Amino acid sequence: MAKKLDDAKAAIPAAGKKRLDTNAMEMATLKDLRKAAKQTQEDLASALGVGQDTISRLEKRSDMLLSTLRHYVQSVGGKLQLVATFPNRPPVIIDRLDNDKAPRDEAAAKPVASRNGLSPH
Repeated sequence: MAKKLDDAKAAIPAAGKKRLDTNAMEMATLKDLRKAAKQTQEDLASALGVGQDTISRLEKRSDMLLSTLRHYVQSVGGKLQLVATFPNRPPVIIDRLDNDKAPRDEAAAKPVASRNGLSPH
C-alpha cells in the first residue's frame, strides 16, 4: 500500500525536517500542482483535450509516461525536468531520452549545481 506524503513527512524527526526544509526541493502531487495553479480538473481537461475523468485518473496514478507528465506540468504552467542524482556526484538534468544525435543545448549537459550556482551538497 502506498504511503501518503503527509504520513511520510510526519515520521521524519525534527532535525531531519529542518534539513529537508532548507536543502530539499518541495514535494508535491499532481493534484497539488493543479491546485497551486488555481485550476480545476475540468480546466486542465479542457487544456489537454481530454475528459475530466482522465485528469482524475492521472492524478491517482503512480506510474505514467514522461510525455504525459510533461504535458500535465506544462498545462499547469510549469516545465518538467528529469534530474538524475548519484552518490559523490552533482545532479545531472537528462535532456534527451532518445538516441537522436541532433544538436542540443550544451548548458543542459552541465550538472544542475554548476548551472544554477548552488552547491551540489
